[in-house]
Amino acid sequence: MVEGAPATAEKSLVLADLKENLTHGTVLNDKNAVAMPVAAMNALLGVVQRSSANTMMGLQDELKEASQEILDWNSREGNRSNIALASGCELFLRYSTRTFLELTDFKECRAAILERGQRFAGISLAARDKIARVGHGFIRDGQIILTHGWSRVVAALLLKAAETKHFSLYILEGRPDAAGAKAAEFYSKAGIPTTVILDSAMGYVMESVDSVLIGAEGVVENGGIVNKIGTYALSICARAHDKPVYVAAESYKFARLYPLNQKDLPPTKSVALKFIDTTQDTNAVVSVLPEIKVDQPPGDYTPAKFITLLFTDLGVLTPSAVSDELIRLYQ
Repeated sequence: MVEGAPATAEKSLVLADLKENLTHGTVLNDKNAVAMPVAAMNALLGVVQRSSANTMMGLQDELKEASQEILDWNSREGNRSNIALASGCELFLRYSTRTFLELTDFKECRAAILERGQRFAGISLAARDKIARVGHGFIRDGQIILTHGWSRVVAALLLKAAETKHFSLYILEGRPDAAGAKAAEFYSKAGIPTTVILDSAMGYVMESVDSVLIGAEGVVENGGIVNKIGTYALSICARAHDKPVYVAAESYKFARLYPLNQKDLPPTKSVALKFIDTTQDTNAVVSVLPEIKVDQPPGDYTPAKFITLLFTDLGVLTPSAVSDELIRLYQ
């Protein structure tokens, strides 16, 4: 076997480690839930611990192959978090390369990678609480906040704000997975007055809200974001009504991508879409003729010009500051 090339058993261990880390995120209100990129970092730490490589090049080959295995698995599962996941893996690989340049002794280098990797994973896990602390001050008493879908970092921020302020929440239903409708129960039980609205009613309620607060699946080089489908339309609508759009996102979601339009986004797996007439007592499924094409993109790209500020674990950033932070992260 070529040095550094993981065997099939090692690939299985990588995915087992990943899934083990993700078991904490099965319910909305699990404060110990681990984000996919952080789970991937922990799985890559396991690769370093088990590695039989004798050179840094061999170890890096193992880490690259393990990273690709994680990304391939995520794509097969149809998850939308591939951009953030790829960024997390790339950051970990960058940390290992930087360590190799600093330490020439392989054993010392490997020990340093484990120590720094564990510290980096810990910092990333704590990012959610830090973002809540830096962002909650932008929510004031009596305001109405509009959000879209489910984001754990947005939830942490809103709960932090609710500790000292009284505000109301509008949340889009979040088709096709009803993420907003599911999240509404969580917010309501937390004591935040919550109203679920149709995705298509965002323009109708926009004049009543004070700001829009959303998460992101990825933050790209130009300060724009990739997020759940409908985010782009929501941001355009907010801009038309002169409402601020705030994005809460961890720095490990900063990606070295520069999309110019929707077609520049990485391809993602689409799932079948069902149409239901909810005005009928039976909630009848509406069938579509076979010759009619149904398009269901899972996410969209929102340009930086529609975003007011980003709340991150690096602080409160303007979209134009993202490129500088990316340089610092990868230097």
